[in-house]
Amino acid sequence: MTTGTPAQHRDRCGLDRLRERKGPDMRRTYQVLAWLISGLVVVQAAAIAFAMAGVVNFVDGGGVIDKALVESEDMAFPEVTGFIIHGINGGMVIPIVALLLMGVSFGAKFPGARKWAGIVLGLVALQMFLGYGLYGAAALGVLHGANALLVFGGSAYAGRLAGAARTQTDSADAMVSA
Repeated sequence: MTTGTPAQHRDRCGLDRLRERKGPDMRRTYQVLAWLISGLVVVQAAAIAFAMAGVVNFVDGGGVIDKALVESEDMAFPEVTGFIIHGINGGMVIPIVALLLMGVSFGAKFPGARKWAGIVLGLVALQMFLGYGLYGAAALGVLHGANALLVFGGSAYAGRLAGAARTQTDSADAMVSA
């Protein structure tokens, strides 16, 4: 049987120290996830540019892109991998990282963490809607490209915000321990 108050018991077990350490770790995780989304958006742009350059070269060389080619398993030109990367990255990887960012935002505990994670998640959801909507309305491609810039900017801002919160917390901790 333990003696003492619950606070003394927590202190003996190290739970208070663990709880104090959790905040900076979550802010760091938040920052990494936010910047990761920005980096993945850059990969998206590079992949689709690579694929489209391949399309242009293929057509300039006399190739024909029709329904039969699109539905075939053949890779008519090597740059087709750009389309595959764009699809997997935009359809699975970025949405999963955005969901992780939203989850981590609840433990990051700095002003604006949940708001900006929610904004990024909403923009990613909109991006997916616009991307899959391209099959019915090609004009959505303009909005898809513009929204990609918003996803990049929003996630970069969230990463900067987390970095600023970490710096302020680290400075405050240094002053308290001095």
